[in-house]
Amino acid sequence: MSLRSYLQKLEEENRLIKIRQPVSIDYEIAGALKKLEPSAVLFESVKGYPFRVAGNLFTSKAAFADYFGIPVKEIIPRLCQAIASPQPCQVTTTAPCQEVVITEPDLDALPILRHCAGDGGRYISSGVFAARHPRLGQNLDFHRCMQFSPREMAIRVVKGRHFDAFLTELGEVEVAVCIGLPPAVLAAAATSVALGVNELEIANALEPIELVRAKTVDLLIPAESEFVLEGIVYRDIRHAEGPFVDLTETYDVVRQEPVFVVKAITHRRDAIWQALLPGALEHKLLMGMPREPTIFQKVNQVATCLDVNISPGGCSWLHAIVQIDKRTEEDGTKAIQAAFEGHTSCKHVFVVDADIDLYDPLSVEWAMATRFQADRGLVIKGRERGSSLDPSAEAGTHLTTKVGFDLTKPLETQGKDFSKAGFPEVDLAQLLKDSDRPDKPAEGSEK
Repeated sequence: MSLRSYLQKLEEENRLIKIRQPVSIDYEIAGALKKLEPSAVLFESVKGYPFRVAGNLFTSKAAFADYFGIPVKEIIPRLCQAIASPQPCQVTTTAPCQEVVITEPDLDALPILRHCAGDGGRYISSGVFAARHPRLGQNLDFHRCMQFSPREMAIRVVKGRHFDAFLTELGEVEVAVCIGLPPAVLAAAATSVALGVNELEIANALEPIELVRAKTVDLLIPAESEFVLEGIVYRDIRHAEGPFVDLTETYDVVRQEPVFVVKAITHRRDAIWQALLPGALEHKLLMGMPREPTIFQKVNQVATCLDVNISPGGCSWLHAIVQIDKRTEEDGTKAIQAAFEGHTSCKHVFVVDADIDLYDPLSVEWAMATRFQADRGLVIKGRERGSSLDPSAEAGTHLTTKVGFDLTKPLETQGKDFSKAGFPEVDLAQLLKDSDRPDKPAEGSEK
């Protein structure tokens, strides 16, 4: 299913907000997306541009699961299977993303959004970079791109990522920035896999996708993309990048970053620009959810892991809630250590029992209140490198103190009851039939 096919599905199910009033790419679209979150939105009239803009499409795991037609609990097993068994993609010679080919590109012709007042410029935040290494093959990754001229952008390249390794060794790297993609490609691009694994084959294992060769660079790209920007990233040509709202909803600092020079732009005739609101729910989902399978797999090596939630309250990056089927008293603390190995940027890990809803913060807090004792359930790892996204981490080194909380009940309860009492089930619809309700005005009364 392409991005536009999913939009059509949402519209048919009356789950898409269509805004027909003209809107501006400067702040207005971003502001509307935030106000309307988590609802999917399609802006049909963008001031000064012939393209439509869509956003808030995958703001929750439920929305992601809905796209694939699976329960939320099946997301992690499906991602794990795709990572373990990537599938080669079919290649076509004609593709929707190349219906229009522009070899004299002008970035000002694209609806690149300015999101917040403190931003350093107009940003592409939903772009997936395809890049190739002569020995290691092709790679997908996310990088934010700040436009500073009609053909140039500064891109944020995080040290230690695969693209950083490509650029450090080669000096310049051909890239294709794909915008307007289905979640299979978005999720695959955000996964943590070994260098040399082609994330497009992970995406293809999630859902069949076709590839096409780019027009001016030696890369294979998703044929159903809405827009593709082709060009070269130069390691030694730098430009200021930032400020920009990061995953933590705080502003990142200004850095001198590599420059991307655009050689060509291709797109569909009626292309839809995919907006990704920085620091908002969709950004958090696409960052955090692909890390859940790595935690799941690590924890399963030491205990029985049932589910993982890298929670929005923890910026979908710094907190992980791990649900286990506890078999020994040490399972909780073992799961904490394994979770930190599965996601090294994680700062706080919470381990809960099977009866705790790890997607409900009140349920997790209840487990902490009734099942946690710090003298036996608190794991402090001490100072070690954490996430560069954490504003409280030490500047420069990113050192932080990582802490785990074992919120599981003891196996030997010594007569205590750690289970939440259940109330009787009743047919509420039947009981409320013909009843007076505060939210329903009585017949004949004025509203």
